Amino acid sequence: MMRVQPVCALLAAGMVAATAACGPSGERVTDERAAGERAVAGRAPVALAAPVTETPPGAETPLTTGAPTATGTRPPEETVKTLLEQSLPGVKGKTFTSKTVAFPPGGRSVPHRHGNAFVYAYVVEGTMRSQLGGEPVGTYRQGDFWVEAPGAHHVLTENASQSEPAKLVAVYISNTGEKLKVDD
Repeated sequence: MMRVQPVCALLAAGMVAATAACGPSGERVTDERAAGERAVAGRAPVALAAPVTETPPGAETPLTTGAPTATGTRPPEETVKTLLEQSLPGVKGKTFTSKTVAFPPGGRSVPHRHGNAFVYAYVVEGTMRSQLGGEPVGTYRQGDFWVEAPGAHHVLTENASQSEPAKLVAVYISNTGEKLKVDD
């Protein structure tokens, strides 16, 4: 029980930091829209977490990571910004990290994994399409969230819009020192 309380407090702190950095979500998921989608925690469809790379807190890193298209060009890159990274108090060997991941119109990430990290992702702007290996493609709108089990394989992570940006916040509980994103 003692280990759960610091984690919950840090998750809440990370979401407060993310909300302050990204602004409130504004839109709520309606029962009508959620109908027919498989839900987690009674609200959001099951999917994967946001693509994230190691960056110093506060630094923005544009990534050209999308898979080449049929013409040989890469889709637009995502931009990652670390909001908070710190050791979990009372939980030896674990680190709490929160990041924003912004996708320009048509932006995507290459297939990847997040190692042994537990991931919580929250869409703060736009609409994302994501897929874990062996699962159907899911569509996630502003206000939707999902969790990802350690070791899950992201085979699709993309902005669903060709004209509007998308942004999400990813919160990780990981082994200290472990890389948070490993591309295929």
